[in-house]
Amino acid sequence: MRGFERKNQLLSLCGLNCGLCPMLLDGHCGGCGHGNQSCKIARCSLKHGGLEYCFECSEYPCETYLRAGEFDSFISHRNQKLDMEKAKNIGINAYNAEQREKSEILRGLLSDYNDGRRKSFFCTAINLLDLQDIREILQKLSKIPGIDSQPLKEKSTWAVDLFQEAAKKQGVELKLRRKK
Repeated sequence: MRGFERKNQLLSLCGLNCGLCPMLLDGHCGGCGHGNQSCKIARCSLKHGGLEYCFECSEYPCETYLRAGEFDSFISHRNQKLDMEKAKNIGINAYNAEQREKSEILRGLLSDYNDGRRKSFFCTAINLLDLQDIREILQKLSKIPGIDSQPLKEKSTWAVDLFQEAAKKQGVELKLRRKK
């Protein structure tokens, strides 16, 4: 969108965690404000002087924002509003520090545990689960005897099972919600 640019590529204008999106990770998307397609929220930001985050607007949360995210795109939108509030409350720098750690973890999972069919799963899991739970899963993975010498498919299964177990405890479904 012409005239819409952003500095922060980890957290979008509307609260999506772009740094955890498979499209951005694969270089198919420049992220919010860098080569993405036209967006109602981006147009709204420009109308309000080019705000960096929706929560900076005096009308937040507006009708446009509240309707965003009923369905997922390449990344889950389920925590979008919660993440926006968290960023607002703890500050962008602290929020981005968490996202950088999550992004590093995701890259490691994709490198070491993706059997070629788990990219969306890992992106969704890292996006939706709490950082502390993710750290605990990595700790459990590291304690599995001989995991590093297992075939990739076996390693992937171990990781997926641990993420599913953690998600089940939190009542989180690790699947993208698609329009029907």
